[in-house]
Amino acid sequence: MKAIFSFCCALMIFSVFQTDAQSKKVIPITDKALETKIQALMKQLTLEEKISMLHANGIFSAGGIQRLNIPQIMTDDGPLGVREDVKEGWGSANLTTDSATFFPNGSALAATWNPELAYRYGHDMGEEARARGKNVMLAPAFNICRVPLNGRTYEYYSEDPFLNSRLAVGSVKGIQSQHVAACVKHYIVNNQEIERGRVSVDVDERALREIYMPAFKATITEGGAWTIMSAYNKLRGTYCSENDYLLNQVLRGEWKFKGMVISDWGGTHSTVAAANHGLDLEMGSRPPYNTYFFADKLLDSVKAGKVSMKIIDEKVHRVLWVLMHTDMSDNLPAGSLNTPEHSKTVYDIASESIVLLKNDKNMLPLNLSGIKSISVIGDNATHTFHLGGFGAGVKARYEVTALQGLQNRLGKTIELKYAQGYSGVYQPYGKKPRLETAKADPALIAEAVATAKSTDMAILFVGGNRDYESESRDRKTLELPFSEQVLVDSVTAVNPNTIVVVVGGAPYDISKIKQNNHTIVWSWYNGSENGNALADVLLGKINPSGKLPFTFPAALKDSPAIALDAYPGKDLQEEYKEGILVGYRWYDTKKIEPLYCFGYGLSYTSFKYSGLAVAKKLFKPTETITATLKVKNTGKYAGKETVQLYVGKAESKVERAEKELKAFKKVNIAAGQTATVTLTIPIKDLAYYDVDSHSWKVESGAYKLMAGTSSRDIKESVVVTVL
Repeated sequence: MKAIFSFCCALMIFSVFQTDAQSKKVIPITDKALETKIQALMKQLTLEEKISMLHANGIFSAGGIQRLNIPQIMTDDGPLGVREDVKEGWGSANLTTDSATFFPNGSALAATWNPELAYRYGHDMGEEARARGKNVMLAPAFNICRVPLNGRTYEYYSEDPFLNSRLAVGSVKGIQSQHVAACVKHYIVNNQEIERGRVSVDVDERALREIYMPAFKATITEGGAWTIMSAYNKLRGTYCSENDYLLNQVLRGEWKFKGMVISDWGGTHSTVAAANHGLDLEMGSRPPYNTYFFADKLLDSVKAGKVSMKIIDEKVHRVLWVLMHTDMSDNLPAGSLNTPEHSKTVYDIASESIVLLKNDKNMLPLNLSGIKSISVIGDNATHTFHLGGFGAGVKARYEVTALQGLQNRLGKTIELKYAQGYSGVYQPYGKKPRLETAKADPALIAEAVATAKSTDMAILFVGGNRDYESESRDRKTLELPFSEQVLVDSVTAVNPNTIVVVVGGAPYDISKIKQNNHTIVWSWYNGSENGNALADVLLGKINPSGKLPFTFPAALKDSPAIALDAYPGKDLQEEYKEGILVGYRWYDTKKIEPLYCFGYGLSYTSFKYSGLAVAKKLFKPTETITATLKVKNTGKYAGKETVQLYVGKAESKVERAEKELKAFKKVNIAAGQTATVTLTIPIKDLAYYDVDSHSWKVESGAYKLMAGTSSRDIKESVVVTVL
């Protein structure tokens, strides 16, 4: 419920925004004025009312004091879009007004390497949340992709803290531009779903600071996120929802976070410890809500002197602070749902996320001269991805499947023949679970082979789906599910003009496809415009520019956590033995050849790098490196290229990765044209975390700057010296 206040109220105007008369822009009022308004409300709240503001009173709601016109906290699942409304027990509320735009999954957004698209993603999702009356959006989610089997890899961003930071900050700013709080999650080291509610992670302080914390810090110190969600797991023996080090010392002490810490649903485990150590709001989905740790138990603890009134007031203050920035702010945007603009954002993200993995025979972009028929094969050609599995989904108003997209673009001129090829039904639970190892269906294979034989070319869709990649469980293998490799082998044996499209949100072992097939495209759970975007990439209307946001291992045993026997843990204890060597840092440093490296992605055109230079070679720790290089489009198609700038230090006092991503920029270059690309790296970003002094230190000496198309394809380098 939105609160409406008039100037004649006994209370002050509860507004944290005012309008500049000349610019017409909405600008925040001062912290002092905001504090005055919050304190005016605090004085009128009873202890019982304060406690009621600190725990759930519905699946997605909490708090709210009607007599003071204080609205409820109304959360909504992200990050694929605004979830449909539900009733107790998680069943659909069966409304006709809660459809929403289905946005591409997190790793798809990361594959764009485009912070501007991340902002648009957040902005449009914020508009939809505002239209649906939600004031906290449970997004973005961006835990580091440490283990390729993690069931939530599709939902998260990448394996690199810098890439995560740039995208997460854009998403947060976009969401909050609509007076909707972004809830960044899951803080912290939520890197597996196996025993996520009980496992304790032991990670050294340097790795925690350099790998797992940076994106969270950036969303607070740069993005200004208003809420944050604690993870289910423990850090060093203490649950994240009651971890004084994480919540009080780092989040509020070091990063100066002013907002609200929200528990994950059912992720609170105590009253006194959680209250005293930094949790503000306990969420959950099972009534009766008065039995929650932060309900009657918290009231009793205050009366018994175990939790002080000062602590309670601080929590209520934070809740009000968030509400003042959202539903209790002036000039609230009206919001909007399912607009053409939102569909365009989805289309742009989807089209920039698609990764061209192999194009040896230049079958792409499609040359349709002489082509009269195309077979479209595979369950993923008709599968929809807005719902599925356990966790967040979207009741999408529409979703264009891959087959529909091809029909939209080719249906009037080319005969398209569809064959399912395999069943994508995945039921991991129940009396007769259907597992990913289910044998191929001979009848479906025979139909696919016959269809492929009868057409001039084939487009074959395989990969995962949202039932197979899911919150609450990790995958057991990197192998393609549903015996899809049998389908790939069978179809390509009878039609050599076969393009393989792999759909997924996480790495798979597609080594046999890479070896035997000449054309491979990687797509994602790419939102409402999925099929249209994919068709336009295949046809060349869009030149693919996606870059992989994580490493594809050649074998699961090569992945650092697996190689070191550091996953999924033993006796509910897991040690991150790889330290800072996560993802490409491990593969590049240890000289392990991946199937596909971090940052990899081909184009229909070609780019030539030259002239990497810096204005000077000596830098003080307070300065910033400005590097420039020229990138020429030497092909015949206009295209977007993501220039990646890595830094390495050969001689160091501490262990270092061979290289680390420190800057990147995506540029659009016309055919035959040359772009001058400028990249900046503050010297402070070259620091390592010194565990002895508990501080960041920039080591003096030589650093190598390496510009390339991926972590393994370095085109230009230059050395600078830090004094």
